[in-house]
Amino acid sequence: MILLRIFLFALLPLQALAAIDVYQFDSPQQEDRFHRLTEELRCPKCQNQSIADSDADLARDMRDRVHGMIVEGKSDDEIVGYFVSRYGDFVSYRPPVNARTSVLWLIPLLMLLGGGVLIVRLLRKASAQADQQDSNDDGEHNRGESP
Repeated sequence: MILLRIFLFALLPLQALAAIDVYQFDSPQQEDRFHRLTEELRCPKCQNQSIADSDADLARDMRDRVHGMIVEGKSDDEIVGYFVSRYGDFVSYRPPVNARTSVLWLIPLLMLLGGGVLIVRLLRKASAQADQQDSNDDGEHNRGESP
């Protein structure tokens, strides 16, 4: 029984090596493109993980496809366009600005604008209350001085 445990423990590093994908590229530029594109593409199966970070089978298939397309000589736009056509704009961490994604781009701007308007209104209200408090204090002070 102890020998079996030692044998299984000795196999653990081999399992870790099996999970590492190894891709061959013609140039370091292709490898850089591969890493950039796999970080840019979102895994459709995982929550907020790129296909470079995901261990899902789908992400592995997508990495294989990105590698194949880079080796075939496809451009970055063609590769991203291929995945967007299959999985939609969700697959890209940098979705394009169009009618369908306009809400994604406008909500942060609207929230920033709304926050700015709210801060200005609160500051004006606080200033008006301070002015009114000062005028009330002056009126009470003047009443106290006059006989």
